[in-house]
Amino acid sequence: MAEKLKIIPLGGLDEIGKNITVFEYGRDMIVIDCGVGFPDEEMYGVDLVIPDFSYLVQNEKKLRGMFITHGHEDHIGSIPYCMQQVQCPIHGTAMTNGLIKLKLDEHGLSDTVKLITHKPGDVVKAGCFSVEFIRVNHSIADAVAFAIKTPVGTVVMTGDFKIDPTSTGGMIDLTRFGELGNEGVLALMCDSTNVERPGYTPSETRVAEGLDRQFKNCDNRIIVTTFASNMYRIQAILATAQRYGRKVAVTGRSMENMLRVAQELGYLKIPAGTLVELSAIKSLPKNKVVIVSTGSQGESMSALYRMAFSTHKQVDIQAGDRIIISASAIPGNEKAVSRIINELYRKGAEVIYEKSEGLHVSGHACQEELKIIHALCKPKFFIPVHGEHRHLQIHGKLAVTMGVNPKNVRIGENGSVIEFTGKTCKINGTVPAGKVFVDGTGVGDVGSVVLRDRKHLAQDGMIVVCVTVSSYDGELISGPDIITRGFVYVKESEELMDSLRLCTLEAIDRCHRKHIRDYTTLKSAIKNDLRGYLFKTTKRNPMILPVIMEV
Repeated sequence: MAEKLKIIPLGGLDEIGKNITVFEYGRDMIVIDCGVGFPDEEMYGVDLVIPDFSYLVQNEKKLRGMFITHGHEDHIGSIPYCMQQVQCPIHGTAMTNGLIKLKLDEHGLSDTVKLITHKPGDVVKAGCFSVEFIRVNHSIADAVAFAIKTPVGTVVMTGDFKIDPTSTGGMIDLTRFGELGNEGVLALMCDSTNVERPGYTPSETRVAEGLDRQFKNCDNRIIVTTFASNMYRIQAILATAQRYGRKVAVTGRSMENMLRVAQELGYLKIPAGTLVELSAIKSLPKNKVVIVSTGSQGESMSALYRMAFSTHKQVDIQAGDRIIISASAIPGNEKAVSRIINELYRKGAEVIYEKSEGLHVSGHACQEELKIIHALCKPKFFIPVHGEHRHLQIHGKLAVTMGVNPKNVRIGENGSVIEFTGKTCKINGTVPAGKVFVDGTGVGDVGSVVLRDRKHLAQDGMIVVCVTVSSYDGELISGPDIITRGFVYVKESEELMDSLRLCTLEAIDRCHRKHIRDYTTLKSAIKNDLRGYLFKTTKRNPMILPVIMEV
């Protein structure tokens, strides 16, 4: 039987983030992107969510390379964790590789991972695959799409993109998309993030105009927070500050790292004399200062958060400060952002964050831009990617309006194996593609059982019951001692504590009368009796941990 092309999304479907897709044909395999997801409010204590790499580990001998569309966390964040398990060269553009190198340095992997830098227009041979880099516009420099030529046809993967004719990094290469469409595109895999929005995504130049309005006639200190990766935005802030005679200082580790990489690679032009050390702003008048900060998503360790809650070592928010939040809240971060805004207002600051102010534009294509890509590529098959399930469904319907046969739209799930011949496409089976949780330095040691326990503790608290029994005859020697955390305030609940001790004694006595010496059974009896009593009297269900010591 002839080999089939397999496209396997290991992440990025039915979710925003954690983007990673495998292309496999015969004895060859490549990977597109390798990103992280971010924990939701149910994932107590989890720092990051990364893909399950077990399929890559099983097929490492087939792996010919990893290709990265751009340098955002949801596309590069998992690379160090992946490279600890498999080895292959990584292909990306200059800015993207600069950011990947920072991550590899942090994990001590720079000497073992091969980074290969390309520019738009380059074509890379990887086994039976040929991968072409195509320039696109996005909210980070050096973003690309890929045209992947395979033995059964060409697959175009847009990555994250929009169409911005005024981008300082050059306009998206629509000509090349059109040429590929004329040559014949087997399948299009397209960004679905903004598919619900009609029209076009505004240009980044609109933000520069909005910044100018906020700087004009402002006599107070200005603090701007934005995504550290958006060099176009930071360039606009620097240019506006120079125009109004202000000095710029930067705070936040990711912002400082990004600035350094962008400067080294020539993506950021800093006007002479504009950038100063953060310590220098104390000696400058308020109307001559701009601080560029991390924290647009309300992150608890970010510079803006520390400023708002007076834990920043060098900057305190002062009454009259103008805080410009040049970003929109990622779904799930709204509460964290609101908390910072409220605290900033409490300190007397003026906070500018409304969309109507024109201080943020998306980096993703809206419906009319998506239609342009569909019209240029004219794909036979369509696979919507990079979105939650509603985004994928809506994008599938949009593709049908652009001429794709409804039978040729494939909406998969993470782990789906989408098989292509030159004429057919079907979903045929699945591979492992779950979520792996990173908690501190632990990778994968927090699973569903641990999360369930953390949720239980967070919602209902914990009771520890300690008893000491004789090793000779099982008689109670001391206790029970009741310790609670997150359940009730013990000093104000002595009556309840006495009832719990009595309930525990009754459970021990019952087991003793039945000559039960098995400590597992004894623990179970204590736990069940206490659980029933507590729910009956308090309508609460704390975690109960019996501890039996033998002397």
